[in-house]
Amino acid sequence: MQTTDVLVIGAGIVGAACAHALARAGLSVRIIDARLGGATAAGMGHLVVMDDNPAELALSKSSLDLWHAWAPQMDAGCAFTACGTLWLAANEEELQAAHAKRATLQAQGVACEMLDAAALARAEPALRPGLAGALKVNGDSVVYAPRAAQWLVAQAAAHGTVVVEQAEATQIDGQTVTLRDGSQRSAGAIVLASGIHAPQLCPGLPLRPKKGHLVITDRYPGTVHHQLVELGYITSAHHSDGTSVAFNVQPRPTGQLLIGSSREFDTTDPAVNNAVLARMLQRALGYLPGLADLNAIRTWTGFRVATPDSLPIIGPHPERAHLWLAVGHEGLGVTTAPATAQLLAAQITGSAPPIDPMPYAAQRFDSWGAA
Repeated sequence: MQTTDVLVIGAGIVGAACAHALARAGLSVRIIDARLGGATAAGMGHLVVMDDNPAELALSKSSLDLWHAWAPQMDAGCAFTACGTLWLAANEEELQAAHAKRATLQAQGVACEMLDAAALARAEPALRPGLAGALKVNGDSVVYAPRAAQWLVAQAAAHGTVVVEQAEATQIDGQTVTLRDGSQRSAGAIVLASGIHAPQLCPGLPLRPKKGHLVITDRYPGTVHHQLVELGYITSAHHSDGTSVAFNVQPRPTGQLLIGSSREFDTTDPAVNNAVLARMLQRALGYLPGLADLNAIRTWTGFRVATPDSLPIIGPHPERAHLWLAVGHEGLGVTTAPATAQLLAAQITGSAPPIDPMPYAAQRFDSWGAA
């Protein structure tokens, strides 16, 4: 049986970042990935500081700092672009929310500024007139997440012993992982970072799928300059039930526009839901009327995996020795992968964690069901 220091299950952005951090900490790493598809390949790749609660802010800000440190080393395929985010205020109430958000972010050293209606119109002429203003968060960025995950694995391999194996893990038993072909791999520690597929290997994880739709247009360079998000998105993103849509548009470096977003609970049907898609596009047209004249070339869905409190689980499994968890990142997996990985690597190696690990500990959930 082949043995390594750490075996990481999942080579999406979270698993790749964990492998990178562990290899840099001097551990040998084996990555097992079945290429079943997950959130990394389906999402927007928006790197955004979120401040719904202090734990989310700490994890996302720490991660953005790491993304910016990595950016100069990343290859062109990662498509890292520091476009910034404009949080759009449609009315006076949302403008007050933007001011409050600015105060919270600035208190943590995040560079941001308010734009009044006229400044917003100059920054993004394609937006409909009549918006109250926006909060501009300068350091927010975008990245092509599938390529960034590959880059992280390559960087990990350059710094240490890393083996990548395309295989499907079917069982975790102590320090042993059984693969679909019946063969086994063992490790001192096992990191579960397989997103929506994680509950199959670890029953009882408090995770729910959230389905989302995305649309990408043909190339229209210069139409939009910043990631555009309505301030109502925050409320929409954390609805615990029902279906919701919000305006969220990203300019890709190719000149294409990536249009979101939607959320549906408790479905794993990957088919496009035309009713939800229509609601999402109608919402987008309310902010960018010119979208009606653009050509959409592809529509797809993906699944975010959410915990009950919308924070990821990062750290040791409370009942299973040698099993470590990096799951439940919902829509912030790409953003928060770097700090997740540093936090997990620090716990595995016994070094000082970069941020307080307690808000993300699995023990915060009372019941784990079958273990």
